[in-house]
Amino acid sequence: MDKIEVYRHIDHTLLKAFCTTRQIETIAEESLKYGTASICIPPSFVRHIHEKYKDVNICTVIGFPLGYSATAVKVAEAEQAILDGANEIDMVINITWAKEHRFDDITEEIKAVKAACKEKILKVIIETCYLTDDEKIALCKCVSDAKADYIKTSTGFGTGGATLEDVKLLKAHVAPCVKVKAAGGMKTREDLFAFLEAGADRLGTSSGIKLLNE
Repeated sequence: MDKIEVYRHIDHTLLKAFCTTRQIETIAEESLKYGTASICIPPSFVRHIHEKYKDVNICTVIGFPLGYSATAVKVAEAEQAILDGANEIDMVINITWAKEHRFDDITEEIKAVKAACKEKILKVIIETCYLTDDEKIALCKCVSDAKADYIKTSTGFGTGGATLEDVKLLKAHVAPCVKVKAAGGMKTREDLFAFLEAGADRLGTSSGIKLLNE
């Protein structure tokens, strides 16, 4: 795999609380230049970027970063984001429910957001840094049963990002139709290749383009 192929797996990300419109426009322009899978941006920027850069594939985040919004709020966020021009939604599960093993509730919430997404892509962030392996495996079943498109390791705002071990674990336990997105934890060019080789289909990173061009 060469770096041109790696670009196609990158969700070029900027989710800092203090990011500016111009910074978001810059990553949209970089996405067009290098052919990344998408840009992942805060919901408040989606409409502007969609109107200014028609050919950019826009991903945004829902219930971010802590995941404990009410389900109805997550559904409304997803509906608004899609109305504004997002093609992909990355939602955070209710992590408290995961720790309390309320997996049926998590499955139903994912189903509700997936219904709001309709044909758009839904990625489900489980925040692996807070979970045991058994909890991660149970969440693989939740995501699979709810028919989401991806399971995603991390928000990038937790105590840790993706690990190769977690990517392999998730890949081994999700349904064949569910893909894995690794986010955070990629510090070198070699990391990008390693996560793809471990089974990730998408890489959520703010530095992927820079790393590939060093």
